Amino acid sequence: MRTPGPAARGGPHARRQRWVDGLAAVTGLGFGLVVALTIAQETSGSLAAPGGLATAIGRVAGMAGTYLLLVTVLLAGRVPVLERAAGQDRLLHWHRKLAPWPLYLITAHAVFVTIGYASQASRGLPGEVGELLTGYADVLAATVAYGLLVMVGVTSYRRARRRLRYETWWVVHLYVYLALALSVAHQIVTGQAFVGHPLNRALWLAFWAATAGVVLVYRIAVPLYRSVRHDLRVVRISREADGVVSVIARGRRLDQLHLEGGQFFAWRFLTRELWWQAHPYSVSAMPRKGHVRVTIKDLGDHSGHLVRIRPGTRVAVEGPYGVFTPQARHTNRVLLVGAGVGATPLRALLEDLPAGVRADVVLRASRRGELLLVDEFTAFAQAHGGRVLTLVGPRDQVDLAAELRRHVPDLAERDVYVCGPGGFTDLVADIATQAGTPRARVHVESFAY
Repeated sequence: MRTPGPAARGGPHARRQRWVDGLAAVTGLGFGLVVALTIAQETSGSLAAPGGLATAIGRVAGMAGTYLLLVTVLLAGRVPVLERAAGQDRLLHWHRKLAPWPLYLITAHAVFVTIGYASQASRGLPGEVGELLTGYADVLAATVAYGLLVMVGVTSYRRARRRLRYETWWVVHLYVYLALALSVAHQIVTGQAFVGHPLNRALWLAFWAATAGVVLVYRIAVPLYRSVRHDLRVVRISREADGVVSVIARGRRLDQLHLEGGQFFAWRFLTRELWWQAHPYSVSAMPRKGHVRVTIKDLGDHSGHLVRIRPGTRVAVEGPYGVFTPQARHTNRVLLVGAGVGATPLRALLEDLPAGVRADVVLRASRRGELLLVDEFTAFAQAHGGRVLTLVGPRDQVDLAAELRRHVPDLAERDVYVCGPGGFTDLVADIATQAGTPRARVHVESFAY
């Protein structure tokens, strides 16, 4: 059993923050070393030569951009130490914030190096572009890689993401790995920091190999091992509400998955239509008697196919992931707030709370038919000395702040867990902090990609 109660100084929250600070410091140090290493290869003579300054700027931008690109891959690499320290939501937030910079820097690399080489050869820019593409095989491969990165970058902007199905967005992002594979030779063969510097080359290749190893181990090998070991298979599909179904799967040794309430897996249902897609779905009931459940709303092609899955279908899983768990709490009083299908991780989290923790639940929906698992929430909330409040109706008819103040007068003394669409989670987080709840005690899980 986890020990309930506030986190003491030096407790798990403080240890996780120290890990985050330490890893951030290592990342910053690595960035500084890469930039310094590149600058150190320049001389006063090379900088003073025609096009020398532009070429030097391009080289620094290229190395810095590549380093940051590898860091973004690591942030999304499902590395256990990173997941436990920061949680996947924070890692993906950092990934999204950092991701544009490699593209900006690599663009600057291409522009400045081309300008520098053209000045050195006393040639026009179009002629220099042609010379680089036809005279250097590694430059042509790097240009293809750059085009793939541009495609990934464009589809990553919020407006573009909203127009794409998750499946399309996910497949496009796989091209990052191909772009990296195509560009590595360009740096090693022509990079000023590596030509004639075997130690520099060995260290840089080790960083690339470590990044590739992380992807191969944690995105492929570990999920494959766990899927074979636990042998999950669909038992049945049950309809929970309008457009919402639960998938119940049976497996072996599910207690050894080390799953906590509130966490999620990337689920891959091995049918002809779905085997190539992995989607993140939160577990809605803790493993019991060899069964585990996930509750899913029909939001796209993948979730829409699930109602037609046959019993016996094999399931591959990647995870569990997330720090939206009972471990994150600081107090013995919690409030769980969910909207629509956002209630599903809260249901498992409530089940996994230690005895002695007071838990109340608020479920929000536009229509009563959209409320999920109310009876189950009621049973577990009563076991924790709490109750369930359902708030049903259009947004302009439900004053969420007033309802929370009236029904949860001790909101400032609680840990608040909220899950649902981004706008809803932001609203609840603001209400809680304005009521006096410290931001560290507001735990948010937003359903977005």
